[in-house]
Amino acid sequence: MSTIKVKAITREIIALAQELGLRAVPEYRTPDGTRIDVAILKNEQRLLAIELEASFKWFPQRVLYDVVKAHRAGFPELWIVTPFRGSPGWVEGYAKELGLKMEIKSDRAIIDELKARLARL
Repeated sequence: MSTIKVKAITREIIALAQELGLRAVPEYRTPDGTRIDVAILKNEQRLLAIELEASFKWFPQRVLYDVVKAHRAGFPELWIVTPFRGSPGWVEGYAKELGLKMEIKSDRAIIDELKARLARL
């Protein structure tokens, strides 16, 4: 069984964001009372929501919940970090309908991909 190191990845994301002049907020509280695992902000502008999904159980439902939370909180982009290669099925299309850019990322490459993405901001 694969698992991701949530605390270690969260620490790395926070350090990288600071290095690039951005702010990473763990357990970001949304206006409607939900939480996003890590939110990347530039000043108060919401740039990227990151959800760390360590469980494959109910994967499409978890992804749907992540999409709804990120969209309702005003994030234009959502990354779901997971060690699994599951498909969220129709949820990808739903995210597009909402105007939310959603990507499922490997936990192994997340920091390098995030560094490349944030450096373009």
